[in-house]
Amino acid sequence: MSQDTALATFCHVFDKLDKRCTEPLKNLYTDDVAFTDPLHHIEGREVLMRYYSDMLANVQACRFEVTHRQREGDDAFVAWTLHLTHPRLARGRPLRIAGCSQLTFRGERVCRHRDYFDAGAMLYEHLPLLGAVIRWLKRRVDPASHLR
Repeated sequence: MSQDTALATFCHVFDKLDKRCTEPLKNLYTDDVAFTDPLHHIEGREVLMRYYSDMLANVQACRFEVTHRQREGDDAFVAWTLHLTHPRLARGRPLRIAGCSQLTFRGERVCRHRDYFDAGAMLYEHLPLLGAVIRWLKRRVDPASHLR
C-alpha cells in the first residue's frame, strides 16, 4: 500500500463511519497507537476500538467529510467536517463540527492520531443548561458574534 493509498483508505473509512465499522477501523492502526482528542487520551489499538464502539453505540448518524488532506513522509494532516446526529445532543438534530486530524504513519498504519476540534461546539453547547451557559459566555467574549 503506497503512502497516498494508506491516507486515502483512512479517509474513506471515516467517511463511512457507523456501528459496524470496527474491523475496518482496527486495520488502520498499529497495536501501540496513541490517540488524543480534546476529551480523551488513549493508548493501544484494543482500547481505541472499545472507545470507538462505545462512542458509536448511540449515534444515529456519523461521518467525516474530508475537506483537505496532505501527507509528507510519515506525517499527514486531514481537515474535516464531522456530520453527527445523536439523540442526546441538540435534541437529535444533525450537528456539523469542523476539525482536523494530525496523523503519523508507521508503514501502512497510523501509530499516532491527534484530533483538534471545538469540544464546546460538539458537546457542551448542546447539553441542557450547560449549553446555555457556554453560549452566553461565548457571546460575552465575542460581542460581535450576534452580528454573524
